[in-house]
Amino acid sequence: MDSQTSPSSQASPSPHTFQVDLRGLVDLLSHHLYSSPRVYLRELLQNAVDAITARRAEEPGAPARVRLFASGGELRVEDSGVGLTESDLHTLLATIGRSSKRADGLQEARSDFLGQFGIGLLACFVVAERIRVVSRSSRTPGAPPVEWTARDDGSYTVRTLPHEARPEPGTTVHLVARAGAAEWLTEQRVLQLARDFGSLLPYDVKVGDEPVTDLPAPWDRPYASPANRRVALARHCHELFGFTPLDSVELSVPLAGIRGVAYVLPAAVSPAQRAGHRVHLKGMLLTDRAEQLLPDWAFFVRCVLDTDSLRPTASRESLYEDETLAAVREALGERIRAWLTGLAAGDPERLAAFLAVHHLGVKSLARHDKEMLRTMLPWLPFETTDGRLSLEEFAQRHPVVHFTRTVEEYRQVAPIASAQGVGVINGGYTYDSELVEALPSVRPGTVVAELDADTVTAHLDAVDAAEELALSGFLAAARAKLDPLGCDVVLRAFHPLSVPALHLDDRAARHEQARADAESQADDLWAGILGSLRGSAPRARLVLNHLNPLIRRISSLRDAELIGTATESLYGQALLMAQRPLRPADSALLNRAFIGLLEWATHGEATPEEDGRG
Repeated sequence: MDSQTSPSSQASPSPHTFQVDLRGLVDLLSHHLYSSPRVYLRELLQNAVDAITARRAEEPGAPARVRLFASGGELRVEDSGVGLTESDLHTLLATIGRSSKRADGLQEARSDFLGQFGIGLLACFVVAERIRVVSRSSRTPGAPPVEWTARDDGSYTVRTLPHEARPEPGTTVHLVARAGAAEWLTEQRVLQLARDFGSLLPYDVKVGDEPVTDLPAPWDRPYASPANRRVALARHCHELFGFTPLDSVELSVPLAGIRGVAYVLPAAVSPAQRAGHRVHLKGMLLTDRAEQLLPDWAFFVRCVLDTDSLRPTASRESLYEDETLAAVREALGERIRAWLTGLAAGDPERLAAFLAVHHLGVKSLARHDKEMLRTMLPWLPFETTDGRLSLEEFAQRHPVVHFTRTVEEYRQVAPIASAQGVGVINGGYTYDSELVEALPSVRPGTVVAELDADTVTAHLDAVDAAEELALSGFLAAARAKLDPLGCDVVLRAFHPLSVPALHLDDRAARHEQARADAESQADDLWAGILGSLRGSAPRARLVLNHLNPLIRRISSLRDAELIGTATESLYGQALLMAQRPLRPADSALLNRAFIGLLEWATHGEATPEEDGRG
């Protein structure tokens, strides 16, 4: 046999234990895990509530009491919970990462408890330099009280105390503020934090003589009438979020253990603005900035609710994204959807008030939900040539529902289309064109068509062929002037008479113009590439109104240069009327036309200096 020792026969190396720098860990907790030192009080309340829950599981009639006393940079928290023995202190409080809320044998976490991550009292070192815990176990009645004292340098001591030091089962935690953190341990701050975190806790909690809990929750209280309920919830919303809601929506999902309310914002907000919702976990505030609680389309509400099913992250300051949260999000969205449907069916005045502010949110929902689109057809407002109407009203008036995809296109065609009896919907606003295109799916037989320059031109009256032939010289000069700008000139007769010219284009024409502009500024290589992309897209057109008196006078001119100047002026004025952004070439044209008109207007009027009389 080989004289070398086989790997299996080598002695196993001795295991080593990690050495933890407590000061470094506290810095990690305060700067990276927790958003603010304020969470120290939540950890204290959480430990106390869990201890009471554990005792009541064995003694249903046991007292359920938590008391907090703050003064002089120190805080004392007393609870009537299950308590700890000396063995528990060594095993649980001094071992980072192990929870004191484990079941017998320390094998499994109990779902009745708030804490699941074993960080425990370490969070208190964010504000305290010393922590002293005095505890007496209810599970071992004969065991003496024990004391665990720890400092922020990582050291701790444990000793037993005489029975009179803690006659009843439970735990008392003493904190001594670290330098610069005393304000977190003042009575006023402790009361504020305790009420913020613990207002829905199921046990008797007080700071001094001031009660902390306020049960039942506002949404679970009985009220004399629905009106009284609305008033009470509106008051609660103002106290909590700082605004008076348009309405409130009940959020009840019994299967997920969720009860709460959604408050409808009184003013419009951007869909991109993430809402901050308040979520309580078994009565304890988990976060007031939960963003993923509702579907994205429900950005017009702020929620407050209590749950016993959602899973918190390690910091217990946000929700863990999992299948349960996804199911809850869908269920809460369904509650808000049902509220909207109920308003449409039974309270049109409140629905109209809501849509006047939050139509964008409902449109966002309706584009993915055919039932919601069908329900909201008589209510959702759209900008049209007939005024502000719902899709249902507009479709009843017009056999073909024409729409534009951009606000600019709508502004070009709206006045002319309206005068010609062509109804048009402005689809340039968020979600509007998608909803118009979805209209036939919920309203069978409806014809929807995008309005382009050709459609508008086709609805304008043609000019008598003989008259147009007589103006061929004028039209040729006008076309030659605008051809370098990628714009054709056509003659039509249309109303209103006050509009001398109309600039029409569509997206294809604008794309072709952008390509031509880029080609003119490119070097030979790129100019060749861009030139090869030239398509047969229609060009923009300047439609001259033959019924307009000014056009009739201009068309009678014989001076080609003056015709060109007048044509440029009409082109620039039509662009401005359409509220289109001007390209550098368009701005130069406007300046040139303005100067040209001034020169023409003052032609022949010599100044005294010019005729030698100055």
